[in-house]
Amino acid sequence: MDHSTAPVLDALVAYQAQDHLPFTPPGHKQGRGADPRVRAVLGDALFDADMLAVSGLDDRTTSQGVLKRAEALMADAVGADHTFFSTCGSSLSVKAAMLSVAGPHEKILVGRDAHKSVISGLILAGIRPVWVDPQWDPDLHLAHPPSPEAFRAAFEKHPDARGALVTSPTPYGTCADIGAIATLCHERGVPLIVDEAWGAHLPFHPELPTWAMDAGADVCVTSVHKMGSGLEQGSVFHLQGDLVTARTLASRADLLDTTSPSVLIYAALDGWRRQMVEHGHELMEGALERARRVRAAIEDIEGLHVNDRDDFCAPGRAFDMDPLQVFIDLKGVKFSGYDAADWMRRHHRVNLHTSDHRRINAQLTHADDDTTTERLLDGLRDLVAHADELPPAPDIRVPDPGSLRLRQATLPRDAFFGEVEQVPAENAVGRICAEMLAPYPPGIPAVLPGEMLDQAVVDYLRSGAEAGMLIPDAADGSAGTIRVSVHDVGAD
Repeated sequence: MDHSTAPVLDALVAYQAQDHLPFTPPGHKQGRGADPRVRAVLGDALFDADMLAVSGLDDRTTSQGVLKRAEALMADAVGADHTFFSTCGSSLSVKAAMLSVAGPHEKILVGRDAHKSVISGLILAGIRPVWVDPQWDPDLHLAHPPSPEAFRAAFEKHPDARGALVTSPTPYGTCADIGAIATLCHERGVPLIVDEAWGAHLPFHPELPTWAMDAGADVCVTSVHKMGSGLEQGSVFHLQGDLVTARTLASRADLLDTTSPSVLIYAALDGWRRQMVEHGHELMEGALERARRVRAAIEDIEGLHVNDRDDFCAPGRAFDMDPLQVFIDLKGVKFSGYDAADWMRRHHRVNLHTSDHRRINAQLTHADDDTTTERLLDGLRDLVAHADELPPAPDIRVPDPGSLRLRQATLPRDAFFGEVEQVPAENAVGRICAEMLAPYPPGIPAVLPGEMLDQAVVDYLRSGAEAGMLIPDAADGSAGTIRVSVHDVGAD
């Protein structure tokens, strides 16, 4: 296929050159009706490219096949059988993938370290999750993807499971043994879904972890806006094999997708594919080399430690890791990741990604250069130099793995949509949670609807919120009160 073309971008150029006059949405009519103050900030080019996909980018009958050609090029670029673009982020894409594999009350094996979008899919579809426990590191207080052995044991207990879903890479950059898990699924004739939202770059350099399609996954969901050059909400989902048909996946996505997709997002996805086919190896080579230098430089800052393969990929932990996710352990400097991230933004205008009770994370991509990384390093050196100005890390009562793993008492959907009440957190122990309690980032729920709350997890959430942890989906972000099911075993 001719990867020098970009069908969406080419169609945009043609539309503008042919002087089309729209009597269709969007109502700003190529920016003519937009407030000049808005245009001054966003730019005329953005409004000029914001148009309908049908009767705009393409004609009424989509006879030019603009989007289909762009999706086919994307599939060819990464070796998938089919690719679908999404302008609603991987949060939509992963739901569509789940709905393609199982229906209400049917089972899917799901790694318990799943993103909240997976939990939302369970709630919407009424799918019965069979949780597969992650590999918990009690020293680093981290959950790595579940092992193939854990998936095997779950399949043996639940042979009627319709498929499996694993998150890889995790928001901490650690990866599952996708090949082994795919083999387990295919031995049973069921598909494997991989939530690879953080892995858009993986197909383009051999030193990066093996990407899901190459490892044998059936459906792979990728957020191009996270580690690629897509606009926010730009996502693709890839398909191979015949365990899930393209028609089924497309129809499930249509249930959830917008009927007014953003051509701007399509154009960025299309352009990123061309960029990576033509220059991806070179760009990733530069990013990996820069990451090596940055990791070494941070390790030289007294009190800071960069998590590496020895930390994350030892036996019983992750199968692989993405070196572009630079996680910095702050145990040696005694302040929390929450305070460190706030200090870096306040004093250096450097915005870090994930922060938790003992870590901060700098996500590197092919877009970084020596200027950006030097600013990061200068900020980190200054952070350590002013360590005495930051409060000591508060005591967050992180549960042991046994206490962190809660019992699923009811379907997530039944608890979420059932009759609920808001009770003080201390009274919620022993009750069935009716909301999602997900510290963010990274957005992995500590408690799901339908799980039975215990004292250890309640203490973790309350102490974490007091220390600066964000729990944005909770009815009460302070975790002082919790929504629970009225009709549960703990209710009067």
